[in-house]
Amino acid sequence: MTDTAVKLSDAAIRRRMVADFWYHFRQNRGAVAGLVVFILLVFAAVFAPVIAPHDPTMQYRDALLVPPVWQEGGRSAYLLGTDAVGRDMLSRLIYGAQYSLFIGIVVVSIAVVGGILIGTLAGFFGGWVDTVIMRVMDVVLAFPSLLLALVLVAVLGPGLLNAMIAIAIVYQPHFARLTRAAVMGEKAREYVTAARVAGAGNLRLMFKTILPNCLAPLIVQATLSFSSAILDAAALGFLGMGAQPPASEWGTMLAEAREFILRAWWVVTFPGLAILISVLAINLMGDGLRDALDPKLKKG
Repeated sequence: MTDTAVKLSDAAIRRRMVADFWYHFRQNRGAVAGLVVFILLVFAAVFAPVIAPHDPTMQYRDALLVPPVWQEGGRSAYLLGTDAVGRDMLSRLIYGAQYSLFIGIVVVSIAVVGGILIGTLAGFFGGWVDTVIMRVMDVVLAFPSLLLALVLVAVLGPGLLNAMIAIAIVYQPHFARLTRAAVMGEKAREYVTAARVAGAGNLRLMFKTILPNCLAPLIVQATLSFSSAILDAAALGFLGMGAQPPASEWGTMLAEAREFILRAWWVVTFPGLAILISVLAINLMGDGLRDALDPKLKKG
């Protein structure tokens, strides 16, 4: 078979795999709905300067705690009302999507890279290497995740960057254990033995031969960790240890609105709904990915 024919065959296989994945993914209607919401979240984050009606930090002193437009006293210039210092709620919610996506991407990237490296080493070499790495991961997992993140942020100092680093460290053990289990299951297979006999070194065996066949559960875990990262970052922001005012991060918006919860319901409700809807949508996507990537869960 010629090289051209081989490339065409590989392309056809990839197209078939993508089509099969999409077929099984769209069987889960909740996952499709979650994907639509996530796409809207990305759209809002990317085009926030275009679609936001106001600057998120601009304070309109003549419009303090203006209610939403459908409530008595509302103004058409502020569709979802304003906060205690006159900032437009809708604009701050739209710009808050940027923080959520940024937090999810950074946290998951750090946790995935670190967890895969650690888990691959532990699963491939075994012995004392596996024992030492897994005991350290067990110690990290012994602490409640939010409590450990709070301790790390207290050590590093309040701020969004330090909060993301802390959350990523907390999430690394999940990826490390998942990678270790997958690598241990794959390294005894015949194709790995054949590659070893053919002269492949340890690095090639780990990252070129074994790891690509362990990615399906890691992709699902990364999706679910994305939503958890948004939730934990919002919690740290609410406690004053994450993003700092005047940032329009949703958890920080909730923290700023605590004292107005009884007389200005919108300053608390809308950021809370944004967090709820975003996390729910990403979790639904994760369920769909699990169904589509796990052969045992595929229907039809």
